[in-house]
Amino acid sequence: MTGPTLADTPANVPGRARRTEVLTLLRQADQPMSVAEVAESMSLHLNTARFHLDGLVEDGLAERTTEHRDTPGRPRVLYTAEGPSIGPRSYALLAEMLTGFISTMPNVGPGTAELGKAWGRHLIERAAPSEHVDADEAVTRLDRMLDAVGFDPEPHATESGVDVHLRRCPFREVAEKHTDVVCAIHLGLMQGALEEIDAPVTATALTPFVTPHLCVARIEPRAGS
Repeated sequence: MTGPTLADTPANVPGRARRTEVLTLLRQADQPMSVAEVAESMSLHLNTARFHLDGLVEDGLAERTTEHRDTPGRPRVLYTAEGPSIGPRSYALLAEMLTGFISTMPNVGPGTAELGKAWGRHLIERAAPSEHVDADEAVTRLDRMLDAVGFDPEPHATESGVDVHLRRCPFREVAEKHTDVVCAIHLGLMQGALEEIDAPVTATALTPFVTPHLCVARIEPRAGS
């Protein structure tokens, strides 16, 4: 069974806006671009740029090729945009419509948390079969995932765990009106990601809008670890 893909989900899922920006950059380029060139142009980490470029390839919106070169050295992997151009989109309106609808459904909390978990399991960088992921490595992988989808995270060690400061909410405008739905999805996203890599820690809480531009996720040892 394969996980959900960007192509068959609503356009307002976390990270879609950033991925659209990467696609726009490819469309505007007059030649194929490497991961390093995309990362530099958009001020992204190399892993974040590669995450979005590979996602575009999986969705059929970009093509991955290997550079042909006549001189010694490892050839670069290059990316070119494919398919029709993207015009204006009302992602914020769609997000508000969907979250407004979800908030009227029964058992909204557990359902939205499970939705977040499914995406967390899909998006996290998985461990090799023989690899053991300790707490530090788990937080590192979670940090990379959250950065890739637009949260601008910043982990802070505490006496009993880690507080992850989320300095930018991809759904901020919608979250302000539908905090229960959006934050339940985001908490589930982190929980599912950590479960997928069998981490000894889990996300136990998400405190929204500690300040107007800051939410804080609490990462603590998993029961029985």
